[in-house]
Amino acid sequence: MAVHSKHPASAPPTPPVREKTGHLLLRGWCIFVLFMSLSGVAWVHAFGTPVAAAITIGAGVLSVVLWIILRPPVQWRRLPWFAVTYVVWATLSILWSAWPSTTAITLLLLYLTTIQALFIGTVLTWRELVRAVASALKWVMALSLLFELAVSVFVRGPLLPGFVLPAEGADHDPIEYWSRDNLFDWPERIQGVMGNANLLGPVALLAIVVFGIRIAARAPRPGLLYAWIALSAFLFVRASSATAILAAAAVVVVLATVLLMRRARRPGERTKYYIAYAAVGAGGLLSLWLLRDTIFAALGRSSDLTGREAIWQAVLGRTAEHPWVGWGFATPWAPWDPAFDRWVVDHGQTVLQAHNMWIDVSMQLGIIGVVLIATVYLAFVWRSWFFAVDRPRWDLRADRPYSPLTLLPTLVGAILLVQGLAESTPLLLWGWLFVVMLGAKIKQSPHVGVGPAEQSAAIELGEQSSAVDEPHLVGDRAGRDETPSKQAP
Repeated sequence: MAVHSKHPASAPPTPPVREKTGHLLLRGWCIFVLFMSLSGVAWVHAFGTPVAAAITIGAGVLSVVLWIILRPPVQWRRLPWFAVTYVVWATLSILWSAWPSTTAITLLLLYLTTIQALFIGTVLTWRELVRAVASALKWVMALSLLFELAVSVFVRGPLLPGFVLPAEGADHDPIEYWSRDNLFDWPERIQGVMGNANLLGPVALLAIVVFGIRIAARAPRPGLLYAWIALSAFLFVRASSATAILAAAAVVVVLATVLLMRRARRPGERTKYYIAYAAVGAGGLLSLWLLRDTIFAALGRSSDLTGREAIWQAVLGRTAEHPWVGWGFATPWAPWDPAFDRWVVDHGQTVLQAHNMWIDVSMQLGIIGVVLIATVYLAFVWRSWFFAVDRPRWDLRADRPYSPLTLLPTLVGAILLVQGLAESTPLLLWGWLFVVMLGAKIKQSPHVGVGPAEQSAAIELGEQSSAVDEPHLVGDRAGRDETPSKQAP
């Protein structure tokens, strides 16, 4: 008969604390909300605009109800006030909007996205948040592959939104198709469940980043995570998005610089890295501009970014008429509004965005709006950068290990800033949600912590816990996320 003493070496192991069912359901709901945002217009393609709008509004109402019931701790003075200011200015634009109905509808989408971002960032800890984002991305990647596979195997031809087959003899432009049935036609581009290769590419890149961070954080079942990275890389390559490829280059540069910064041991040692980083960035932008014809030709694109310059000229022409306050918020443009219907046409279809977030904002909210959105991204990039390069510290101890989780915000910032040069996605859907969610999370919980997940959760919630400073909690288990949190939000 075994006899156990109270000595740590022979004491029986303590089973991990089980999460409450309510918290598991809450995390599942957050995964669904993230999936809705990351999958983009897939809901519109599948169910139509009215149904997609009803699901989006219903999800927002449910999150507000859950927020009221749960009452998670919130430091109201540490909200992302630059983002709130941008939302307020967008709201005020309805007073002079040239398209008030479109402004009202798109403002509702902006409100819902902002609320969902704050909700997720408030009720989940850092480890739970990254885990939830990874789960949502798995759904997007898997459904994108299965969707393209189903079209190629069962439909054996292009598919229109609403699961409609093209009529025989109908002359549809490829831009109209939800899927072009290109999965087995290498190297033709595939569009995934979003129905747009330029939306699939950046999300696949984000998936590679998140799954890599999970592996570095020593998440369980790393073999499966490598398989998810392989799937995401396949979709990234097949999407063949020039913007996503440039964003991937930016991610590599930012990641390398952050890891070099973390190696600094003496005051001022980071200066040389900052100089090298600035030189690489400036050189890259200069090379991109001077060699744009060669670069875009190598990527299979024209030097005007597949007609985007014509769109920019049209939008800037309208911007010049109301340069300071703009024409009124409209993100995205409503194709049924007379102000946008057939205003800018590409491949026979009404364009729904300016394909550049800065030009888009200048037309909608004027120079004031551009300054506000610039402060939003400047604040986000600034906080996320030092969140990644500075060692976690909340007392006199200065030797805590870095957490891979802190890499996520700054790498997301790199993706969105590059994407914003050719797309307006950073202003809506997952782009805006991630900026607000991660920016608010950094301000609310600037410490990821070390040791078991429950200790890190206590730190994030501002609770005092002396156990996190004990040496036996900092070691092989530091940074792991397989131990569930016993701290409900």
